[in-house]
Amino acid sequence: MIVDYALYQNGTRYTEPSNLPELIMKAKTEGGFVWLGLAEPTQTEFDKIVGDFRFHPLAIEDAINAKQRPKFEEYPGVQFCVLKTVFYDEEKSLVSTGEIFCFIGEYFIVVVRHGDGAPLRNTRHILENSPEQLAKGPYAVLHAVIDHVIDCYIDIAVELEIDVVQVENKVFSGKRQTQSQEIYFLKREIIEFRHAIDPLLSPLQKLASEGAAYVPSNLTPFFRDTLDHLSRASDAAAGLDSLLASALQADLAHVQVQQNEDMRKITSYVALASVPTMVAGIYGMNFDFMPELRWKFGYPLVIGSLVVLTAILYRKFKKSGWL
Repeated sequence: MIVDYALYQNGTRYTEPSNLPELIMKAKTEGGFVWLGLAEPTQTEFDKIVGDFRFHPLAIEDAINAKQRPKFEEYPGVQFCVLKTVFYDEEKSLVSTGEIFCFIGEYFIVVVRHGDGAPLRNTRHILENSPEQLAKGPYAVLHAVIDHVIDCYIDIAVELEIDVVQVENKVFSGKRQTQSQEIYFLKREIIEFRHAIDPLLSPLQKLASEGAAYVPSNLTPFFRDTLDHLSRASDAAAGLDSLLASALQADLAHVQVQQNEDMRKITSYVALASVPTMVAGIYGMNFDFMPELRWKFGYPLVIGSLVVLTAILYRKFKKSGWL
């Protein structure tokens, strides 16, 4: 599905002629470039819409099927960039990803989006209000798209940090309930987040280098700045992953301490029960001659001894912290 398309000359938007092939031809002959936005196109739609561009079949296959790692590839006359978009559902603490595929040439940029993360309508609007930036060509659009995606990464890193802090507070709250399941699920979401961020570092380093012949020199500083933002987001995600690993270890240690405390209490109660059990066992033996059985003070003495011994044991266990 076509989201929007227009011809840009010297930073100004033109939608005439309204026919896309004629607009592309105008960009070829009169200068400027066409910015075409697509959302989850089928193979048939893609072939019909962008057939005139003659993209490489492998790049087309990636853009149609999605589920690709972030990368930057060069084909004859076309550069191909893949970005991962990220959306975070705060209620479910769930990270979901999508993709953005960019085909960049001398007179065009085609942006194909899959998923709901990092919508680009505002990006086009912002660029159209900055004609001096838009006049720098298709790579100015690519930079704006990448910059928008990375800004979303930073926002999501902040949201994930809030969840990590909440889990840490639960771990050290003193409650007996383990947080290992919640930690595991949150750690899995952070790993999903890092799978979007980390592979993009290498392609962006290539775009930010001085030797990138296809990137206008006046855009190189912008890509370097974006690379710095991406590095910060990557470091933040790595830090959150490390914090969760430490929280998981602390939670497991807390559970082990609780189990040790439970075992000490169980041992103490068994020891307290062993004294009357032992005495009852002795007097439950079927001997014919047990003189104290006929003694007037035998029963009170035994009961009193049990109470005293049990009280002494209880006091010792209580004093040592076992009860």
